[in-house]
Amino acid sequence: MSTAFQQSTRITMNSTKSRRKVGPASAAENGAESADKLEQMLLSSAICNNEDLGPFIRKAFSSGKPETLHHHLRHFARSKESEIEEVCKAHYQDFIMAVDDLKSLLSDVESLKSALSDSNSRLQSVAGPLLSSLDAFLEARTVSVNVDLALQSLATSIRLIEVCARSNHHLSNSNLYMALKCLDSIETEFLDKTPSSTLRRMLEKKIPAIRAHIERKVSKQFGDWLVEIRVVSRNLGQLAIGQASSARQREEDLRIKQRQAEEQSRLSLRDCVYALQEEDDEEDNHGDSTNGFDLTPLYRAYHIHQTLGLEDRFKQYYFENRKLQLTSDFQVSSMTPFLESHQTFFAQIAGFFIVEDRVMRTGGSLISKIEVENLWETAVSKMCSVLEDQFSRMQTANHLLLIKDYVSLLGVTLRRYGYPVDALLDVLSKHRDKYHELLLSDCRKQISEALAADKFEQMLMKKEYEYSMNVLSFQLQTSDIVPAFPYVAPFSSTVPDCCRIVRSFVEDSVSFMSYGGQLDFYDVVKKYLDRLLSEVLDEALLKLIATSVHGVSQAMQMAANMAVMERACDFFFRHAAQLSGISLRMAERGRRQFPLGKARDSAEEMLSGLLKAKVDGFMTLIENVNWMADEPAQNGNEYVNEVIIYLETLVSTAQQILPAQVLKRVLQDVISHISENIVGVLCGDSVKKFNVNAIIGIDVDIRLLESFADNQALIFSEGDANQLKKALAESRQLVSLLLSDHPENFMNPVIRARSYNTLDYRKVVTISEKLRDQSDRLFGTFGSRGAKPNPKKKSLDALIRRLKDVS
Repeated sequence: MSTAFQQSTRITMNSTKSRRKVGPASAAENGAESADKLEQMLLSSAICNNEDLGPFIRKAFSSGKPETLHHHLRHFARSKESEIEEVCKAHYQDFIMAVDDLKSLLSDVESLKSALSDSNSRLQSVAGPLLSSLDAFLEARTVSVNVDLALQSLATSIRLIEVCARSNHHLSNSNLYMALKCLDSIETEFLDKTPSSTLRRMLEKKIPAIRAHIERKVSKQFGDWLVEIRVVSRNLGQLAIGQASSARQREEDLRIKQRQAEEQSRLSLRDCVYALQEEDDEEDNHGDSTNGFDLTPLYRAYHIHQTLGLEDRFKQYYFENRKLQLTSDFQVSSMTPFLESHQTFFAQIAGFFIVEDRVMRTGGSLISKIEVENLWETAVSKMCSVLEDQFSRMQTANHLLLIKDYVSLLGVTLRRYGYPVDALLDVLSKHRDKYHELLLSDCRKQISEALAADKFEQMLMKKEYEYSMNVLSFQLQTSDIVPAFPYVAPFSSTVPDCCRIVRSFVEDSVSFMSYGGQLDFYDVVKKYLDRLLSEVLDEALLKLIATSVHGVSQAMQMAANMAVMERACDFFFRHAAQLSGISLRMAERGRRQFPLGKARDSAEEMLSGLLKAKVDGFMTLIENVNWMADEPAQNGNEYVNEVIIYLETLVSTAQQILPAQVLKRVLQDVISHISENIVGVLCGDSVKKFNVNAIIGIDVDIRLLESFADNQALIFSEGDANQLKKALAESRQLVSLLLSDHPENFMNPVIRARSYNTLDYRKVVTISEKLRDQSDRLFGTFGSRGAKPNPKKKSLDALIRRLKDVS
């Protein structure tokens, strides 16, 4: 211990000596070179702060002075040695004491070492067998762990094989979703735990292949469904439109029953309610017949793609394919007339959107409402374009009506599913005028054919159904009593034929206007009905009267037909009002004059003209009248007897077919013509002079005609008979004036207005000047030439002079 102390003392002293030797040299050097001193200070500071000395070393070598750096480092080391030496001087006594303590412990360490050696020997002898047992235990445990691991691997492999078998079973049974679930289970539960790397590689290769196979298979099934759904859509659309047609027909039948109930007042309120409930039940029974189409393949494909994580791609694929199908449905074949293909065309589109409505409501997010609305807007635009094009080409009203009816049914069908159809209805409304023009043209042809086939013979009906079909169906009957059969109608076959044409026009017009979005369309139907009657039928009848009526019987039949047509026109407007849903009271309020008035007047004028011609033939016998007769004719002149016989025969025949008012107008015109003829003969050049006996004979003739008019009161009313007598007013007033005792009263305005208002004073002058009598018997009996003149003759002469003065 003392030796160590001496050695440390020498080291300290040597260090001190060395520090003392270096110190003056360094100081001298630092004093000589201030730069080296600064660099040494920086190096010392860096070493004390444990900084990186790399920059100092690079700088020394780059400047080519590594000796300076080495010198600085040695100087720093020597400075630290002196510090060590000072520390050792301060604690050397403690070091000596510590060395003494260590020496005292050497004996204890030796004893401990001996004890440890003995313990180790005993431990080695005891632990030897234990170590052998431990080795055997460890080996057994390793074997056990390996066996457990093998068992776990086998169990995992068995469950994996079972899942694979289930997956194969589901694939073979086309249970694709369950097969995918098995694949997901294999990936999540078994793939990472599979002990066999070969099996793992096989699974990693086959699972994507199986998924691709499932995707291809379900895509093929979806493709087959896309092909099948087109046929299903067409049938579905036809079925849905057929149901709408059936519902409309039931509504029409119900309205017919209601109209019959209103007209006949035979059904009670309870019966009506029962009928309504029955129709509703029937409609409910047929309401779900469009629900039978199968969307399972679509939803299976959608679900599988969702499971595969390809939902968005499938939705896009579905939408694009359906859009392409819809575009294909828009194609109109140029090889087939649109009239034959329009039902298939519209049914296909209707079925398409019925399917899309179901998919939108039950398919989750497969297709959105906005996408369906966009497809519908495209479809409506295309259908409107097709309709515009096809309607512009059509020249047959019935074809246009058929397509319009089907389009309106399409609108009713799709409106039930929430699709707006106003644009389609607007297209139909826009072609309303064209349809009615075509319909008028068709009716013009039909009416011309019907009138051309008329034989101007009364229609014979042998059976009650003929009476119902030709009379009751147009309300042409004048009595509610069914006549005995065979029944001879007062009209010819033209009347029911024309009635059928007009009724068909009304029904077609109402059919076109109905279900077209316009609720109150009676005014439109009435406007076109007026045109049909006044422009088409009336003109056709006028042409027929002017070209084909040549005899009295034909003219009489034509006049009878026009009288019946007047009742028929009332029926037409009532029928149009009923079909349009307008009350008869409102329809009656808007009635106009008889639209066939020109034809009726022409028929009556034609009949009157022919009768006047016949009468003129008998009136030629007036030439046989002795105008200077010695005695008046007591029983009337020959001509009037012939005329009355003809008129009586005419009346007996005409009253069988002509209505009383028509016959009255015709007779009044003929009798007025006879009166004008009588006055015309007296005023004409054929009669140079006449005496009072001739006038008395004419008075008898007029009395016979008046008696004939009075006898017609049995047929007409008394007022009508008086009007017939008034037709003879001119001839009656003329004869009364010539036979009057005071003919100058004709100049009295009051008497003239009351008794001679139909006479023309010029005719009175002309006829009065012809009144002569050589024996002056007209004004009484004169005894001789020198006797006083008769005051009646003087009055007549004065009248003649005054009338001449006025003229």
